[in-house]
Amino acid sequence: MDLAVRLDADDDVATATQRIETGQTLLGVTAADAVPRGHKIALRDIAAGEPVRKYAQIIGYAHEPILAGSHVHTHNLDFRPTAQDYEFATDLRPVEMVADAARDTFQGYRRANGSVGTRNYIAIVTSVNCSATAARRIASHFTPDKLRDYPNVDGVVAFVHGTGCGMAADGDGFEALQRVMWGYARHPNHAGVVMVGLGCEINQIDWLLEAYGLEQGPLFQTMNIQSVAGLQRTVEAGIAKVEAMLPEANKASRTPCPASELSVALQCGGSDAWSGITANPALGHACDLLVAQGGTGILAETPEIYGAEHLLTRRAATEQIGHQLIDRIRWWEDYTARNRGSMDNNPSPGNKAGGLTTILEKSLGAAAKGGTSPLNGVYRYAEQVRARGFVFMDSPGYDPASVTGQIASGANLVVFTTGRGSAFGSKPAPCIKVATNSEMYARMVDDMDINTGEILDGSVSLEEKGREIYRMFLDTASGRATKSEAQGLGDYEFVPWQIGAVM
Repeated sequence: MDLAVRLDADDDVATATQRIETGQTLLGVTAADAVPRGHKIALRDIAAGEPVRKYAQIIGYAHEPILAGSHVHTHNLDFRPTAQDYEFATDLRPVEMVADAARDTFQGYRRANGSVGTRNYIAIVTSVNCSATAARRIASHFTPDKLRDYPNVDGVVAFVHGTGCGMAADGDGFEALQRVMWGYARHPNHAGVVMVGLGCEINQIDWLLEAYGLEQGPLFQTMNIQSVAGLQRTVEAGIAKVEAMLPEANKASRTPCPASELSVALQCGGSDAWSGITANPALGHACDLLVAQGGTGILAETPEIYGAEHLLTRRAATEQIGHQLIDRIRWWEDYTARNRGSMDNNPSPGNKAGGLTTILEKSLGAAAKGGTSPLNGVYRYAEQVRARGFVFMDSPGYDPASVTGQIASGANLVVFTTGRGSAFGSKPAPCIKVATNSEMYARMVDDMDINTGEILDGSVSLEEKGREIYRMFLDTASGRATKSEAQGLGDYEFVPWQIGAVM
């Protein structure tokens, strides 16, 4: 393996594949400093204030003169807000759709409304933090022993959160929480749902039912602690409701379903310098394969496409879709400014230790998860995704909040790439974990499903890894447990995005 990887002929830096010592020669330069693995080395002299490029795109500006062979990182590379000249629909690559007769299938749960699930849970969904204890006690009653007679039910899961009151009764925050609740209430991976509230909270269950036309029935029930008359009676009533649902939920069985019914949340966390070189573009290739089957890939984390959004607007199927994306970027610029933050607050300390320097660099790698297909839609947080193909959903870069929104939008699978290592998992949509480098994969093999570090040493092509990830889409959707599922992750990763003042 070469000492460093230069990704484009126009790049000013290369990424060290192993630690580079002072005096070592590579790519026509001599190292003036020691450069940690995954960090950048300058390939030419760069004047103070001059832009620095990686991926053939600007990732920052030289804080001081940088000599060829120098370590390039936070000490000498500055962030500046983006100032893009946006183009729309100028980089559209037609998708060659797979013929119907050749479409791949998986074993999924076809629901009465036509949607398709990859898992078969009963959900206890809370409207407010005040009902969280009741929900957890209801779910915890249903141990594996009590579910033994219901082999087709994957479990009873409590989705609890820390908000639902002390908030405005309208506006972004309230609407986002209601979309999350509705998204989980009608999610195809849920055979049955019990909603539990307190009764006096801002986030009224009855308002949700009215706004979204939800009707109670054998597999959809609601209750409030104040109406039922206390915590213990609510727990007992909830247990009884779930017990009544279990026989019906157990009738669900897997049948062949087309890959077009898969909706995959494209996610990354604990990123490093290799994320944008191995795992993310490999996942992007898998996304393209899924889109060719008629399926859907949902990219999110708006702060983590900042600096790469101009590449996505070029892929927008229409100018209107491109402008919708820019509107979300402008909202985030205002949001961070009024909260006295910066778009460059991301990357995290762990990202920086892994070689990422600015949000611009991180975003260029993160956007690769979306492959090359046209951008067919832009959605608000937790809004139901109706378009097929590659789409974008607005969300924070905070992984649990972002994935919660993607699942509420309809994702029935999650793929999560990581370079530093992550112990993330999700329910009801199973989470496939993809390692960016072989060292971390070996260290956290019990947590990682796929290793894309092999791309670096040339033993496997990016396209081959993309096909491996895509095949795991189908296997996981058919019931194969991921490593995060095997470890029981997903009960505490439900985190609706809390927007606005807490009052």
